[in-house]
Amino acid sequence: MIILSRAARSRAASAVMFVIAATGVVGAQTVRLPDRYSDQEFWKLINDVSEVGGYFRSDNFLSNERMFQYVIPELQRITRPGGVYLGVGPEQNFTYIVALQPKVAIIFDIRRQNMIEHLMYKALFELASDRVDFLSRLFCRARPTAMDSAKTVAELLQAYRVEQRDTAIARRTQTAVKETLARHGFTLTPDDLKSLDYVYEVFCTAGPDLDYSYPNLRGGFGRGGMPSYADLMTMTDGTGAQRSYLATEANYRLLRSMQQRNLIVPVVGDFAGPKAIRAVAQYLESHNATVTAFYTSNVEQYLFQQDDEWRRFYENLATLPLDSSSTFIRSVAGARGFVFGRLGSVISSMPELVKAYKDGRILTYADIIQLSR
Repeated sequence: MIILSRAARSRAASAVMFVIAATGVVGAQTVRLPDRYSDQEFWKLINDVSEVGGYFRSDNFLSNERMFQYVIPELQRITRPGGVYLGVGPEQNFTYIVALQPKVAIIFDIRRQNMIEHLMYKALFELASDRVDFLSRLFCRARPTAMDSAKTVAELLQAYRVEQRDTAIARRTQTAVKETLARHGFTLTPDDLKSLDYVYEVFCTAGPDLDYSYPNLRGGFGRGGMPSYADLMTMTDGTGAQRSYLATEANYRLLRSMQQRNLIVPVVGDFAGPKAIRAVAQYLESHNATVTAFYTSNVEQYLFQQDDEWRRFYENLATLPLDSSSTFIRSVAGARGFVFGRLGSVISSMPELVKAYKDGRILTYADIIQLSR
């Protein structure tokens, strides 16, 4: 996480006020969230809200959470479609978005590379009309013969597992992704373009067997025993229902439609930072919108290991517009009986957590776990 000096925090707070004024929050008539963002609105929102990127010890190309779908039935029971989804990290957000059907989704991550990965996904969704084409482009494999959109996700991924990387497809897709983003007017820096090449190369090289511990090209670390991309897309919610964003064509089309309308907005933001969450809170407040769910993975665990970062996060959290159904989704080691330190998913009430924090009942990470179920 980024640790800022007092002067830097002051400058960042001023930047938040600039964002609020620039987006018409102060003194403006309350409006609703749009059904789509123009390319200019989308790119402006990303750049106005984002903070300077920070460091995390892993590239996090994809989730390592085997049981993240288990909370979806309860989430669907207690939340309502049409709100705002907040999240962190890569593709697991897509599955939650499909399940909860928010009007807008905003994805935070301290790593700018995560924002670049989401822009890569955005371009691929726009380029690919169905799941078969999407997987072909994502993993740089030729479309298997006799493979169509009626196949199950397990059949699709198994077919791509036996295909070899196709250099020509990789080259064409890489070019098409960059052209798509440029056509939208999304101006990426030379470093952003290098990051895009790096991420896409990893997906092409590893294919459907890519996992969280994949040795990255910079010589990073790996933990082993993680679920692969194919595993995550074919897992269930614990009742036997497959809910991944690639489980059905209907799921894929819903997400593709949101991407085409610029309604999945990736931003660079530190949970404990002074700008991103607060600027989003102001924006949502001005648009009479409330947070449906906030997927935090296990970020809180790290915040409690870094001085008072957890306090800053909960102070930021308290600025978000919530209602009685607003729900945290978090990943906890050992949750739901999942052993060997692996992450299971739990939920908790966002208003109750904010109240507990303000009442002084949140002092340790264990206190957070006690509020989860």
